[in-house]
Amino acid sequence: MKRYVEHVMGMPISLALRGRHTDDDRAVRAWSEVLDVLQTADRVFSTYRADSYVSRLNRGALALADCPPEVAAVLALGEQARIESGGAFDVRRDSRLDPSGVVKGWAVERAARKLAQLPATDYCLGAGGDLTCRVSGPDSEAWRVGIEDPLAPDKLAAVVPIRNGAIATSGLHRRGGHITDARTGVTPIVLASVTVVHRSLTQADIDATAAFALGADGLDWLQSRPGRAGLVILADGTREVFGNSTR
Repeated sequence: MKRYVEHVMGMPISLALRGRHTDDDRAVRAWSEVLDVLQTADRVFSTYRADSYVSRLNRGALALADCPPEVAAVLALGEQARIESGGAFDVRRDSRLDPSGVVKGWAVERAARKLAQLPATDYCLGAGGDLTCRVSGPDSEAWRVGIEDPLAPDKLAAVVPIRNGAIATSGLHRRGGHITDARTGVTPIVLASVTVVHRSLTQADIDATAAFALGADGLDWLQSRPGRAGLVILADGTREVFGNSTR
């Protein structure tokens, strides 16, 4: 196994490779292409860069039609999530755009396509704790992903085996009150963390954030959505497993 780490989009990006191509030229080239995809996403979507398309949209310096088509695609995902979550998740706040709740999973999933070109090679690509994993064949061992206990961050709450799929966690224990219910502007305090397993990291990331924003209604909302699995940890330490957490 070979591991790679780089800091992009304001967070650590990590890659683990197993199999035929781990530290040869093809692996190094694929890793470079992964970083290129993520750096491009940062230039387009970052709310911290004054020159990004999203920042210029917020200033009124350009129109959506002037942006790369990916901007409209990400905003459409955000709008779908707003509708499905009853407004708890929203990329628009006070007439300003902040697609951060969509972009991380979306960008990492797009970047992972570069790794799929490595034959007979398993990969696990992660960003800030959210991961998309693939194995190259039926005999490949599943990736084992630890879920951090938000009430005791030096411990694991669970370990999830993932062969072909993704896992995303939302909570406040690492970044503070950065998640709010868009309907009220209030940070929910009922949940400590929400972890979602899904075939798509884009969807897992959105759903974990939306469920956390929904607070007390988050678990029921997740249970109503097909193809999802994972773990919800309440602020009082109660743990609720939903779906089938093996992929």
